[in-house]
Order: sequence, then C-alpha cells, then structure tokens
Amino acid sequence: MSAVKKVVLAYSGGLDTSVIVRWLQQTYGCEVVTFTADIGQGEEVEPARAKAEALGIKEIFIDDLREEFVRDFVFPMFRANTVYEGEYLLGTSIARPLIAKRLVEIANETGADAIAHGATGKGNDQIRFELGAYALKPGIRIIAPWREWELGSRESLMAYCEEHAIPVDFAGSSKKSPYSMDANLLHISYEGGVLEDPWADAEEAMWRWTVSPEAAPDQGEELILTFTRGDITAINGEPLSPAEVLHTLNLRGGAHGIGRADIVENRYVGMKSRGCYETPGGTIMLRAHRAMESITLDREAMHLKDELMPRYAKLVYNGYWWSPERLMLQAAIDETQRWVNGDVRLRLYKGNVMVLGRRSTDSLFDPSVATFEDDAGAYNQQDAEGFIKLNALRMRIAAGKGRL
Repeated sequence: MSAVKKVVLAYSGGLDTSVIVRWLQQTYGCEVVTFTADIGQGEEVEPARAKAEALGIKEIFIDDLREEFVRDFVFPMFRANTVYEGEYLLGTSIARPLIAKRLVEIANETGADAIAHGATGKGNDQIRFELGAYALKPGIRIIAPWREWELGSRESLMAYCEEHAIPVDFAGSSKKSPYSMDANLLHISYEGGVLEDPWADAEEAMWRWTVSPEAAPDQGEELILTFTRGDITAINGEPLSPAEVLHTLNLRGGAHGIGRADIVENRYVGMKSRGCYETPGGTIMLRAHRAMESITLDREAMHLKDELMPRYAKLVYNGYWWSPERLMLQAAIDETQRWVNGDVRLRLYKGNVMVLGRRSTDSLFDPSVATFEDDAGAYNQQDAEGFIKLNALRMRIAAGKGRL
C-alpha cells in the first residue's frame, strides 16, 4: 500500500484527537489537516485552532455546519418520524454522515490521500464515518487509530502526551466527567461511568440540557409550530431558520423537563449498550409532526410510512445514510410531505408534550362526514353493512370449514 502523505483528521481539540495528531505525524510521517465541525455542540470550537497550531498543523478547517446539519440531515430524518428501537431519536447517528461528507470534501480540496477519525473499534461511529466516506469517495484511505495503536485508556493517552510533548491544556487538569458525551443541536448523549450498570439510576447531576420534570415550572407553556412540506418553519408566527427552530425548541423543551431518555440499545457491532439522551427539541418536533400528519396524510400513506420507518431508522443508526435504499425511502417520504402544511398547537408541561390543536388548508379531516350530529346525507350508514360483510367473507368461509 502506498505511503500516506497527507491525512484529514476529524479534530475536536480534545485529548483523544490531540494524541491522534501526533500519532499520525510519527507513525505515518504525514502532514495532518484538521477539521473541526460546529454542529451546535454548545462549546466553543475556535480554541481547537490554537491547539492544532500548537501541534504544528498548517491547514486548519473550522466550519459552522449548524444550518446544513438541521436542514439537510435532521429535518429529512424527522419527516420520516424516525425512532430507533422505539425510543432513540438518533442524535449522534444523524451527525456522522455530515462529518464524513465534509472530511471527504476537505480531502479533495487539500489533495489529501487519507482521512482519519477518533472513533473506537467498539462503537457505531467508526462504521458511520467510514460507510459515508466510502460511499462519497470509493478509493479513500481511512485511518482509525483506535484499531491500530496500543493505547487503551485515558491514563495511557496522558502518558503519551507527556512522552511526546503534546501541549494539551487539560493534561493535568481538574476532574473529568465520568461520562463519554456527544452533543450537537439535536441532542446530548451520555455513556460510561455508572451507566455501565443497567440497574443503576442515572445521576441527576449528569443531565445538562433539561431540568427534572419534578423541578419544571408548575405553569405550562403553549407553542404554535408552523409546518411547510413537513418541516417547521415558524414558532408562534415568527419565521425561523432550521437551526434556529431546533435551538429554540431545545431551550423551551429543556426548561420543562422534556426529552430525557434512558435506553439500552443494540449496537451494529453486536453488543448492547446503555446510553442516556437529552433531545428536548427533537421530542417536541416528533410529537408535532405526527399531529400535523394526522390531518393531512391519507390513511394508507401514513400507515405505509409507519411500516417503513423502522427500516429507515435502522439505516440511519447503522450508518447507511448515503445508501441507495435510504435515498429511495427518502424520496418516497418526501413525496408525502407535500401536503404536511399548517399549524400545530402544543402545551409543554413537566416532561410532557401535549397536542392541543391542529389546522391546515390541506386537511383531510371533513367535519361534515365525521360529525356525530346530523350529517345531511354526507355519509350513508347503510353502506357499512356490505363493507363489513365483504371483509368478513374469508373468515365466514373458513369458519364454515371448521378452521376457526
């Protein structure tokens, strides 16, 4: 295999990826380009520039991808009402294809012949990054240090920093969070620590975005969300960009204790893993979107979407965002969203999202047919007799043969 001359690293500025910079330089003797993405993780990304410069990096990319993240990844996923294994709103999963896309773009721009990431060999992220990269640039070389080196703990990483004079400001720092965390505009996740015991309670002090429902305000808050082709475009009548929508809903939902989840999920690599998630804005979006679809979508189109959703969720979770089957499903889902327009009125209250009302000029709800009052002939109740008998025919025949 040819030597690696230049590699683009997904760089957070943290301990792991700072070690990876030096390890790549020494192991492969290559030039390293760093890429840091701002996808709404809530922390300053600019300090990563100074850290990369201190490590001798000449080409540094720090990109604000918040709008692209929500517009092109989060919103399309929520049009499908996507939930993995009944609970997980895929906050980490949906960010990975965007990062993979940008890694490949930067590799093309800089003439790099490889990309690298800091995902471990135990998790899903290595798969998501690499499937995306291979789909977008089939010949790309990928370096995953956690699958190559012998460093296996924070202590060994710290020792490597000291041995190789890596100037990381946290090398002798204060107490580190016991959790492995990932954050973006859609969610924040927690793994490790006490959570490795699935019987143990998550510590209240762990949660960062949401108050506990018990501590939430005693007065609920009402919101009106406006949908255009399945996406939220305004809150309480104020037009907002995709990233602004999600940021606003995160703040509103977090204040009312909405969006906490404690899950044991099945990783693609085969193991079960316990994670805790805060997804306040996404929880509100999902509830509102289903309410909007309830009056605007045809029954069978809605039911087919619900049948396809677990498959779609599995594709996103397992890293197949750029696969032909996900793109095919997306096209079908997006076709249904032409009619998902209108307003949903909600109340946020102590961990709950309650639908209060829905309205749409594309509504299929016909009061003249559904009414319990006099319908003036809009619906002939006698038609139901033949409908029922025809649908019962196969069961009547089977029963006559003694099969039931």
